[in-house]
Amino acid sequence: MGQSHSNERLRPLWEEHRQAPFPGRFRGVDIAGVELVLLDSGVAGLVMGELSGGLNGDEVATLWACITDLDKILPLIDDEYCRNYYARLRILAGLVAPGYMPRAT
Repeated sequence: MGQSHSNERLRPLWEEHRQAPFPGRFRGVDIAGVELVLLDSGVAGLVMGELSGGLNGDEVATLWACITDLDKILPLIDDEYCRNYYARLRILAGLVAPGYMPRAT
């Protein structure tokens, strides 16, 4: 179904991201109240959860919070490598999100 199609794109991008070193000078840095290391590990956990069978309700809430945080910090990152690193995380979160869109009633 649609989920496996997004996983076809998710898995190779996730492997690429796993090979990329964390932008070291941003360790312990917070931008606009968002702790970058925690955001990185939060999205990583969500992607791994999605690839191993899907997210539960709490994880879905975390997914949307991470997307909000990524959208908030990306325009504020002035380092090209760090911006690209977090832009890739935003793409990864965006690939997970379609399976968890709120249903219209």
